[in-house]
This record gives sequence, structure tokens and C-alpha cells, in this order.
Amino acid sequence: MAKPPTADAGSFRFTHDSEPGESLLCGFSEFGLAGLTAVDYLVDHLDLEQTGYVAADDLPAITPFENGTPRHHTRLFSRPDLDVTVLVGELFVPVSAAEPFTSALADWLDASDITEVAVLSGVPIAHGPEDHRTFYVATEDYQNARLADTDIPPMGNGFLDGVKASLLERGIDSPFRAAVFSTPVHAQAPDAEAAVRLVETASDVYDLDVDTGPLEAFAAEVADHYEQLSEHLAETTEDERPDDRMFM
Repeated sequence: MAKPPTADAGSFRFTHDSEPGESLLCGFSEFGLAGLTAVDYLVDHLDLEQTGYVAADDLPAITPFENGTPRHHTRLFSRPDLDVTVLVGELFVPVSAAEPFTSALADWLDASDITEVAVLSGVPIAHGPEDHRTFYVATEDYQNARLADTDIPPMGNGFLDGVKASLLERGIDSPFRAAVFSTPVHAQAPDAEAAVRLVETASDVYDLDVDTGPLEAFAAEVADHYEQLSEHLAETTEDERPDDRMFM
């Protein structure tokens, strides 16, 4: 029996109770919360079960709870017959902690059979209706493996920082492929329309056949919970906030 993959790098510890799928889809606590809403929806509508979690030792942690029961702030979900594992990250990871988080993630990836990582993300930038679509920033091997037969456009130019930047940088020089799928978001949380776009993108790229019809109602159900997360983000200092600049 294979030993469940675990990893420990600095402040973060990844633990997984079974072998994860070959692909990892991530959504984090960011402004707009579209990526977090999207992965939460995928977990719900793909009937995934929690199979792991991430612990953070040196960050001010949150402990979400529902119906009086607490849960880990960053959780991993899988299904035996699906080659995709989903990471739901409700803990805000500041830019200063991006490197140890990514190092722990990379160690966990090395201990598993995961071959690629993709992040679903919303970016709070000025945009018009014509920009209501998903763009990608991805390593060349990811583009060749996943995007050749899609009509998802690349992000024109700019730069990323934080966890997404660290993942892409590691993907350039390592065996695992990496991508960020990003869409503009509005100020409200969660931005249901942006989350729909990200779910549609993940469903298309990974052939998940997910119905996005109920997402508007799903987003309304979690709005109060994620509104509290949004307020928590707004209270962070300027030094802690992700300086996520992307250009169309």
C-alpha cells in the first residue's frame, strides 16, 4: 500500500490520505473570490470527497465552520474515478508567504503522481463587457497538452506575483505543467458571473461536463460566508495584499 503523500516546507504542511489525481485545480481566497467560488462549486457538483488538507503554522489562521462544525481552511478533494484533485483555499496567503507555500506544494507534488497544476483566479481590473471571458497564462508544455484545441485566449502581457507567480515560475523549469486561468471580476463577492466563466473553462479544459446553471443560486448561498472573507481581505495591510497586475 502506497504511503499517503505529505509535505512540509516551512510554515505549510500538505497531507493527503490517498493518491491524488494527475491534475490539481486550485482556487484561493482573493479579491472577487471567483476562483474560490468556482472550485467550491466543482467540489459540490462533481461529488468530490475531502481527501487531504493544508496546515499553516506561522500565519494568522482562520477556521471556517458550518452548522457548528469546524473544518480546515485549505482542503483537498478527490474522487477515485476522476484524474482531477481540487484544492479549496479559504486562507488568504500573503505575498510574503507565497514561496514557502509553493515549496510545500512542490514537495507534495514530487511525492505524488500529479503532473500539472492550474489556478482559477479572478482579477479586479477595469474592464468592459468584451473582456468578460477567461484568459490564460501557462507554461508551454501546458499549452501544448491542454490548450491546443480550445479557444481560450492568452493574457497579452503583464506580470503576476504571490502564489500564482511562484507556481508558474516553478513550472517553467520543472517537470510539472502550470497554468493560471484568469477572468476580470467586479467588486461584489462572490462574483457569480466570473465564477461561471472559470467553471466553464475548467469543464472545457478537463472535460468535466459540469452544468453551470445552478451556480447563480449556489453563489447566493455562500455569499454571506465569502463576504466575511472579503472583509477580512480588505482589512489586511497594503504590504500583505496581493499586487496582482495583469494586462489584457
